Amino acid sequence: MTDDLPDLPAAAHLRASDADRERVAEQLRDALAEGRLDMEEFGERLDAAYQARTYGELAPITRDLPGAGAVVPPSVSLVKGSAESGSWAERIVGGQGSSTWGVAVLSGFERKGRWTVPERFDCVAFWGGGELDLRDAYFAQREVTINCVAVMGGINVIVPPGVEVVVRGIGVMGGFDHREEGEPGEPGAPRVVVTGFAFWGGVGVERKLPKAERQRLKEARRQERLERRQARRELGKGH
Repeated sequence: MTDDLPDLPAAAHLRASDADRERVAEQLRDALAEGRLDMEEFGERLDAAYQARTYGELAPITRDLPGAGAVVPPSVSLVKGSAESGSWAERIVGGQGSSTWGVAVLSGFERKGRWTVPERFDCVAFWGGGELDLRDAYFAQREVTINCVAVMGGINVIVPPGVEVVVRGIGVMGGFDHREEGEPGEPGAPRVVVTGFAFWGGVGVERKLPKAERQRLKEARRQERLERRQARRELGKGH
């Protein structure tokens, strides 16, 4: 890492993204190709990069390698809403949502893909289920509220990395998932507030990468494995 990285100690506790880990892996591949790392050290550092959870854990992996900093804290980086949708500012569009409610009675509903989340979305699941996928969505406002009522049914909300999540629902012999709370949102990212009521049912919240980004990372890791096998074969030929 270079020394001109601004205020990394202050950002060291922030969570790193898959894209951050992939940038470090790319820098390690370059160092291997240039002979700065041997195969054993490359493998150790690569494993550490993919296991890192914060910028503080990523930074030491490439600190002694040349090149522009591979890990840039969100406070100084260009934050993207997804690989395809552009920056968060481009995804907060104002106006009305493309859908404002969903109902599942002995059935199901879903909202996914390129839809616009309204300032308030109301949904009900009674002996049924619903799924709201926000990974590729646009947002009518900087803060949106998803009000869920689950009675002997379930509703699942999927948000992308970088979005702040607040859960304020009440469960009676049911529950609301609070696991995704507490992670600070990226600069400019929307805030999703999940409220409502669950009776003998549940409302889940989970954080997932957009499908296109997951496929890109899967392909990059496959290519990484192929390169490591090839490097081992070449080292074996040299002995």
